[in-house]
Amino acid sequence: MAVREAAAGPRGPGRDEETALLYERAHSRHDPCWLLPVPPRLCLACVLELLPEPCVSLVRKKHVLSCFRDALLRHASLVIQLVAQDQRVCIHFISMLFGLLCNVEDGRVIDLCIEVLIQLTTQLKLEQTVHCLLDECHKELCNMPSMRGSLATLTLLGKLVDAIPPLADKLVMEHSNLMEHLLRGLVYPNEGVRASVCYLYGKLYSSPVAAEMLSGHFREKLCPLFLSTLDGAQTKELQINCLGWLRQLLKYDLFVSVIMNESSLAESTEGAEGPPGKTSLPLVLKKLLLSRDETLQVASAHCITAVLVHSPAKHAPAFIHADIPEFLFEHLSSSSEVLVWFSYNCLILLAEEPLFFSKCHTVYGIESVVRSLQGSLRMNNTELHKEGLLLFAEILTRQPEEIKLFTSSTMCRDAGRALQEAVNSPVLEVAAEAVKAISAFLRKDHQSALPVQYRELRALLEAMLNRCADFSQTPLNRRPLRHSEQATQPNLMEVFLSILHSLFVIVPHMKEKFSKKLASSSFIRLTLELKARFCSSLSHSDLNQVCSSFLYDMSLNLLSAPEKTEPPSQEELSAVSAFLQHGLPEIRSRSPESLAFLSDRQYVEGIARQRQYCILLLFYLAYIHEDRFVSEAELFVAVQSFLLSLQDQDERPPLTVIRASIYLLAICQDKDDALDEAVVSAIRKFLEGIPDLHLVYIHHPLLLRFFLLYPELMSRFGHRVLELWFSWEESSYEELDDVSSAGQSPLPASLAALFYMLRSSPSILLILLDLIYSSPVDTARKVLIVLRNFLRRNEDVQVGGLIRGHFLLILQHLLVEHGASPSGDSGNLPLLLSLLSLVQLKNKSEQELDSMAMKLLHQVSKLCGKCSPADVDILQPSFNFLYWSLHQTTPSSQKRAAAVLLSSTALIELLEKTLALTWTEVDSPRTALLCSAWLLAASFSAQQHAGSLQVHQTLSVELDQVLKVLSFPKKKAALLSAAILCFLRTALQQSFSSALVALVPSRSQPPPAPEDTALAPLGTSQVLSLVIGLQNLLVQKDPLLSYACVACLEALLDYLHARSPDIAFHVVSQPWNRFLLFTLLDAGESSFLRPEILRLMTLFVRFQSSSVLSREEVGHVLQGAALADLSTLSNTTLQALRGFFLQVQSMGLLADESTAQTLHVSLEGLSPSTSSAEPPLDMLCLGGVAVSLSHIRD
Repeated sequence: MAVREAAAGPRGPGRDEETALLYERAHSRHDPCWLLPVPPRLCLACVLELLPEPCVSLVRKKHVLSCFRDALLRHASLVIQLVAQDQRVCIHFISMLFGLLCNVEDGRVIDLCIEVLIQLTTQLKLEQTVHCLLDECHKELCNMPSMRGSLATLTLLGKLVDAIPPLADKLVMEHSNLMEHLLRGLVYPNEGVRASVCYLYGKLYSSPVAAEMLSGHFREKLCPLFLSTLDGAQTKELQINCLGWLRQLLKYDLFVSVIMNESSLAESTEGAEGPPGKTSLPLVLKKLLLSRDETLQVASAHCITAVLVHSPAKHAPAFIHADIPEFLFEHLSSSSEVLVWFSYNCLILLAEEPLFFSKCHTVYGIESVVRSLQGSLRMNNTELHKEGLLLFAEILTRQPEEIKLFTSSTMCRDAGRALQEAVNSPVLEVAAEAVKAISAFLRKDHQSALPVQYRELRALLEAMLNRCADFSQTPLNRRPLRHSEQATQPNLMEVFLSILHSLFVIVPHMKEKFSKKLASSSFIRLTLELKARFCSSLSHSDLNQVCSSFLYDMSLNLLSAPEKTEPPSQEELSAVSAFLQHGLPEIRSRSPESLAFLSDRQYVEGIARQRQYCILLLFYLAYIHEDRFVSEAELFVAVQSFLLSLQDQDERPPLTVIRASIYLLAICQDKDDALDEAVVSAIRKFLEGIPDLHLVYIHHPLLLRFFLLYPELMSRFGHRVLELWFSWEESSYEELDDVSSAGQSPLPASLAALFYMLRSSPSILLILLDLIYSSPVDTARKVLIVLRNFLRRNEDVQVGGLIRGHFLLILQHLLVEHGASPSGDSGNLPLLLSLLSLVQLKNKSEQELDSMAMKLLHQVSKLCGKCSPADVDILQPSFNFLYWSLHQTTPSSQKRAAAVLLSSTALIELLEKTLALTWTEVDSPRTALLCSAWLLAASFSAQQHAGSLQVHQTLSVELDQVLKVLSFPKKKAALLSAAILCFLRTALQQSFSSALVALVPSRSQPPPAPEDTALAPLGTSQVLSLVIGLQNLLVQKDPLLSYACVACLEALLDYLHARSPDIAFHVVSQPWNRFLLFTLLDAGESSFLRPEILRLMTLFVRFQSSSVLSREEVGHVLQGAALADLSTLSNTTLQALRGFFLQVQSMGLLADESTAQTLHVSLEGLSPSTSSAEPPLDMLCLGGVAVSLSHIRD
C-alpha cells in the first residue's frame, strides 16, 4: 500500500480533502451512482459506512458531516436525488444519523446531525421518513431511564415541528404518551433540557388542534409546573423559550383563564400556609419587566397585553394589584420604540379598569407619559405617536375629578406643548388623536394648577382649530541616597549585601520589618544601581547573583506583609517567586533603560516578559515605601505601554503585576494627564478576569480617585472599590456624626479626598446608596455617616433628586425581590430610609411635590404596608418621610399626596394596628413610632376631610382609650401626649364626622346616659376628666405639649358650645382654671407674652369667664403688652397677641379711653414685618420623630 501511494506521487490539497471524504477500505466496492457529481465529491455509500464506524475519529466524522451539510445547502436537488434513489437507503441514512446524534457528546456534531436531519426530512417530503424519525425519537425518549441524555432528542423534535408545523397534530395524536416524558423534562434540574421542552411545547401549542387536545393535560398537570419554570428560569434560553410558549397559550381564552385562576390562587395563599409551588403570572411578568434585558421586558409587556385583550375587566385588577402599571410607566423613558409601544398598549388596556385610577397609578405616572410623548414625537414612528396620544387621552378622560393630575403649572405647560406639537403633525391620523386628547385636557379640573397658562392654552386652542379645518377639507519628591560613594567596590558590596541577606534567615521573625526598613532607606535603588554599574557587561556574576537573591527575598518579604492591601495567597506568591527567579538576574540596566524596556510594544518573549514583571514590581515596592527614584511622568507612560503590550499579546499577567500597575498609574497620574481609552479598556479587561477586586486593591485615596475618575472603570468597579474603601477605613466616624460640631470639625484627609470627588462627580452618591443597602452593617453605617456629613457641609450641592431617584430604584427592587415581607430581608434598609428623611428635611417648605416625590411616596407607603408594627427600624424613618412629605408642600400637593397614601389599604391597616399598641406600650421603645403614627393619623384625617378624598379603608380607634390616656397621662411621654392631642383636636374640629376615622367604643364602655345625647359620642364625665387631664399636662410647662393642649382645649370648647353651651361655660368657669393660669404666669416677668398663655387667656375672655380672668387683670395684661418691645417677639407670639386684643375689644372689656388708645397703638404696631426675631424652624426631628410645629400648634 505504501509503495502504491509513493508511486502515485505527492497529493495536492484538493486530493487530500476528497480522500478524507471517502472511506478507502470500502469505496472501491461502491457503485458510482452514489457519488456526488460536483465538488465536494461525496460518496453517499461511504458516508453511510464511515459515520457509524467506531474506528473512525470524531474529527473526521465531523468533517464529513459538515461537507455533506454544505453540499445539501448548495446543491440541494442533486443531493436529494442521490439520497432518494432507494427509499431503504434513505430510511437507513436517517436512522444512522439519529443514532449518531444520540451517542455523541460533541455539541458541534449534535448541531450538524440535527441540521442535516431537518434538511433531509423537509427536502425529501416523504411521509415514511418523517414517521421513521418520529418513531426513533419516541423510542429513544421512552427507553431513557432519566432525562439526562434527552437534550439532543428534544431539540430535534422541537426544530422538526417548527420546520413541519402539521407534525404537531400528528405528534399529539399518535405519540400522546410522549407528554409524560415532557413533564419529566420540565422538572429535570438542567435548564438546557427544560429550555428544549419549553420550545417543543411552544410549537405544539401553536397548532389549534393540538392545543385543544392538550387542554386537559395543561389544566390538570402542566399549568403550575409551567409557571414555576418561568418564575425560576435563570438562563436567557429558558426564559425566552418559556415566554414563547406563553405567547402561544395566551392566544386561547381557555388557557388564559386557567393561568390567571392559578395565579389568583397563588396570591391568595401568599404569606400563609398554602400549597407549595404556587406562582402568580403577574408577579413573574413584573420581575421580567424589572430585568435589565430589553428582550425580556418587551416579551413581558407583550404577554401582559395578550392576557388583557381577552377581558380587561376580568384580568386587569390582578396586574394592578401587582403594581405592574408603575413599571410600565418607568419603561416609557426607554430608548426602545418597541418597548415603549407595548408599554403604551398595556397601559391603555389597564386604564379601562377604575381601580387603575383609584390606586393613584396615574398620579404616579403622568409625568412619565408627558415626557414619553414629547420624546416619541421626535421619532419617525406614526404608530407610536398614535398609541401614546391614545393613552394620554384615556387618562385625561377617565381621571377622577377629586384627584388632580397636574398640580404644577410647569407640568401642565409641558403637557400642553406636547399636545400642540402632536396636533401640528403632518400625519392626519396623529393629529386626529391629538384633538381627542386636547378635548380631554381642556377639562376644568385639569387646568386648576396656578398660575393658569392662558397664553399657552390659547396657542393650543388655535392649533387645534386650525387642524379641525384641515380635517373638514381632507378625507512625587526624590530622596537622596544615603550611602557612601566609597562603598562601591564590587567585592565589598557583595559581602555587604550577603550579610544583609543572611539576616533574613538568621532572624526570620523580623524579616518583614527589616525588609520594610531597607526599602524605605532606598536599598532597592542602591541594589539596582550596583547591578547597572558593575554587572551590565556580564561581569561580576557573583555580585549580580547576590544582588538578585537579596532583591528576591526582600521583595517576597514585603509582599507577604502588606499594610494596606490583602496579603497574597500562596499561589500568587509562587507565581511572583517564579518570575523573580528568572527575571532578576537579567536586570542590569539603569532606570532610564529599564523604563524604555518596560515601554517596549514589540512582541515580548517569555523571559523578556518576566524581566518586565520584575522591573515593574521593584518600582512598585520602591514607590510604596516612598523611594521614588524614577520620574512619575515617565513611569506613567511606561506602565501604559506595558499594559497595552499585554493586551496586544492576549496575556493574563499575575495578580501582583495587575496590582502594581494600577497603583503606579494612580500614584503617578498628574491632575492634567488622563489615560488613553485603550489603556482604560485594557485595565478593565484584566480586572474582569480576576475573581474579586479585593485581590488587587490597595487602600489609598489616589487609587480611589483613579477608579472613580474614568466612567468605564467606575461603572464596572466603582461599587466594589468604594465597598473596599470603607471596609479599610479606620477613622472614628461616630465623632463626625455629631451635628453640633459637624460644621467646624476638620475632616480626616481620606474623607476630604472623598468629599472632593463627590463634589466633582455627584453620581458617585448613587454607588454609596447601593453600599448602604447591600454592605455589612458596620460598613453601611460608615457610608451613612459620610453621606450625612457631605450633605450638611455642602448645602450648595443639589443632589436630592439624584438620591431620591436611585433610592426609588432600590426600593422597587426590594419590593419585587422580597414580596410580602421585605422586613425579613431588609438588611440596611433602615439606614437608607434615615438618609432619605434627611434629604427630605433639607427641602424647602411650601414646595410642589414633583413626580419623583410622588413615586417615592407611593413606594414608601407600599413598603410600610408590607411591614408589621414590630418593624420599628423600617417604619420610624418611613413614617417620618411620609409626614414630612405631607407637611412640606403646598395645599394642592398635600391633597394629591394624601390621595396616594389613602389609596394604600395596607398602610391604613398598619396604622390602625400601631395606634392600638398605645394603650399597652406607652413606656416601650416603640414610643417614638407611636408618636409618628398619631401625627400621621391626624394628618390623614384632616386632609381627607378637607378634600373629600375617597376612603378605601377606615381607621378604627377606641375613643374612650384615647380619652383615658389623656386623662391620666404619663410624665415621660410629653411628645406622645402632644401627638394624641393633635389627633383628638382634628376629630373635635370635624365633629367626629370623619369618613376615614371611625371612633368606636371599647367593649368595657357602659352605654351613654340620656343627658349625654347632645354631646355624643362624648359623655359629660369624659369631658370633665379630659379637661382635668389637659390642665395637668399644661402644668408640665413643656412648650410643644402646651401648644397641643391649648389647641385641643379650643377645639373642645367649640364642640361643647355648639351642642351644650351650659356645659361649655361650666368647663371654662371652673376655679381650677384660675389656679392653672397663675401657675403658668409664675414662670417670669413676661410669661404672659408666651403664645400658648395668650391663646388660653383669649379663650377665657371669649367665654366671659370673669372668675378666671377679671376685667382689671385684662387691663394689666394690655398695659404690659403696650410697654413691651414688640419687635423682639416671634410672629407666632404676635399673632396670639393680636387675637387676644381683638377678642378683648369685641367683648367690650376696655375700661377707659387710655386703655383703648393703648390697644389701638399696639394693634398698629403688630405686623409680621416688625419682628426682628429669628423665625423658628417649623420642621423638626425630636427624639427621632418628625414634627411640624405648625401642625401641633394650629
